Amino acid sequence: MTKEAKGKELAVACARAADEIQAEDIRVWDLRGLSSLTDFMVVCSGSSMPHLRAILRDVRGHVKDWTGTLPVNAEGKADTRWVVLDYIDVMVHVMHAEMRDYYGLEQLWGDAKEVAWQDA
Repeated sequence: MTKEAKGKELAVACARAADEIQAEDIRVWDLRGLSSLTDFMVVCSGSSMPHLRAILRDVRGHVKDWTGTLPVNAEGKADTRWVVLDYIDVMVHVMHAEMRDYYGLEQLWGDAKEVAWQDA
């Protein structure tokens, strides 16, 4: 499997794990050629601190179970309402809905191609 295929597979696994705990508005973007930080970005929202904590727990746990991969770093805490799980080729942004609206990551990466993860 190519590096690109592994990155996309990992991004889809992250999105599916977030979906299992009912994260909201899950989106996956292909940033290859647009960012030197990562190849894929997953963004999802939670509605409360307990929901954000559950999303983080389940993304870490399910992705480890499904792919054997753990994030190499996590930046932020649920209490800050924005946490980034860094899987190198994939960055997962778990944000409170208000923070997501405020920072508008979707607009920052408007040139990125969205990845269909539900049917992948």
